[in-house]
Amino acid sequence: MSWIREGELNLLEKISANILMAGPMPKHVAFIMDGNRRFALKKKLERHDGHMQGFNKLAETLRWCKHLNIPEVTVYAFSIENFKRSKEEVDGLLDLARQKFERLLEEQENLEKHGVCIRVLGDLNMLPLDLQEVIAKAVVMTKNHNKCFLNVCFAYTSRYEITNAVREMAWGVEQGLIKASDVSEALLSECLYSSNSPNPDLLIRTSGEVRLSDFLLWQTSHSCLVFQSVLWPEYSFWNLCEAIVQYQLNHKSIQKARELHREEQALQQLEADCACIAEHLQHQGNGKPADAQRRQEALQHYTVAREERVQDFLQALKHKRDTFFTNLCSETVLT
Repeated sequence: MSWIREGELNLLEKISANILMAGPMPKHVAFIMDGNRRFALKKKLERHDGHMQGFNKLAETLRWCKHLNIPEVTVYAFSIENFKRSKEEVDGLLDLARQKFERLLEEQENLEKHGVCIRVLGDLNMLPLDLQEVIAKAVVMTKNHNKCFLNVCFAYTSRYEITNAVREMAWGVEQGLIKASDVSEALLSECLYSSNSPNPDLLIRTSGEVRLSDFLLWQTSHSCLVFQSVLWPEYSFWNLCEAIVQYQLNHKSIQKARELHREEQALQQLEADCACIAEHLQHQGNGKPADAQRRQEALQHYTVAREERVQDFLQALKHKRDTFFTNLCSETVLT
């Protein structure tokens, strides 16, 4: 089954889509695709068949998002916690992922036509090497596409992602790329796996569970959260429309909260910079207070220097991550 589904909406769906798109639309939607196993039990199918139906529904949902002009989708495909399931189920899920990413490589022309960029977020080192390699090829093959984006969270949990971001900042300090005083909430955001994406506007969880299950905890602090009772393989265009209506009803309050948060972040950064400058000037002046003009000049100089350090660090971090994927592709060629 193809990742990229062709086909138009039916007449009623088109009319509904046009009405929806007259209002504010989410640009980035995240899905916790829950309910595959319960669907299989309900339909008396094998668990593997339930997961297969779940993938088919993802492909269909991506088509709906395309018609609704939603350019970015993030899906929770495989949690680190899933490794605790039975070996048979874990092996089945990894085999399914292997098949689907191999199929993705066969769709290069279609992906290029639609400008689809595939990103995989998580610790790929937890996966079998052959699966790492096929994922890396898909990521590298589509990295320059920029019309729409699919982020697949695989071997992922949010707490692991945040912990890894802290490790990356510690690495930056150890390498002398940044100072400990440069560490901030904003910098941590830039060190997350999802740093190339805006935060989701809308997060949808299916199957009736009302929890985030360690998914995008940092990124969804100012997102609209919608919990729906439908099992993921039974998800419909109308379920998606219902979730978007919930987003539209809450759009103003979400935007206001985001703006307030941006202002708070800017104020926190200014206060941190001022504290660093005050300490520096105090040492230089043997404890004597500096005049206002000198403080302002020092603050401007420090801010520029900090921003340059941070950008150099983020470039180094990007290079390190890009190299990980390109090396995996090189290993595939060599073997």
